[in-house]
Amino acid sequence: MELISQPQGFLAFLSQPWHWAASGAGIALVVFLLTWMGRSFGVSTSFKAICAAAGAGKRNEFFNINLKDEFWRIAFVLGGVVGGFIGAHLLTSPEPVAISQSTVEYLASVGVDYPGSDAQNLGFVPTSVFNFGSLKGLLMALAGGFLVGFGARYGDGCTSGHAISGLAHLQLPSLITVIGFFIGGLFMAHLVLPWLLAL
Repeated sequence: MELISQPQGFLAFLSQPWHWAASGAGIALVVFLLTWMGRSFGVSTSFKAICAAAGAGKRNEFFNINLKDEFWRIAFVLGGVVGGFIGAHLLTSPEPVAISQSTVEYLASVGVDYPGSDAQNLGFVPTSVFNFGSLKGLLMALAGGFLVGFGARYGDGCTSGHAISGLAHLQLPSLITVIGFFIGGLFMAHLVLPWLLAL
């Protein structure tokens, strides 16, 4: 008996592995359309819009914005959430994510089970680490969420805003920020994360 039923028809077409260029072309189209409409692509700004919609502008001048101009951004983020739900529940493939054997061995050396190592753990991330069922997983999620939020506010934008929209518009501050993203990511992946997983 299969743990996950195979999609049929059009769902099977959507569930198949897609070449990375399909995503790249989609992102390029979105950036082109937003630039044409005089807007910039980025997700972190939606948090400001959501706080403004919740009435934060009454307490802080920073959140006094025209919500009509930001409605599209909130809709974009909600579409991402809905799309993620549809992808996880309707377009799920029973095949694990294909990563190299050397990566699987490295993950095992730092105590992380490869998501495809058993039929109960299919997916993109190892549930032994990324879960709310353990204190370590919960603390890592909370700390990571805080750091992402702080970094996006301090850097005046997130990875999508700087690396996609900022670089597409040839902005030097975005280039410097993206270089910082890569340095921080390498530092985290090779030094900090193995240390955290060993705790």
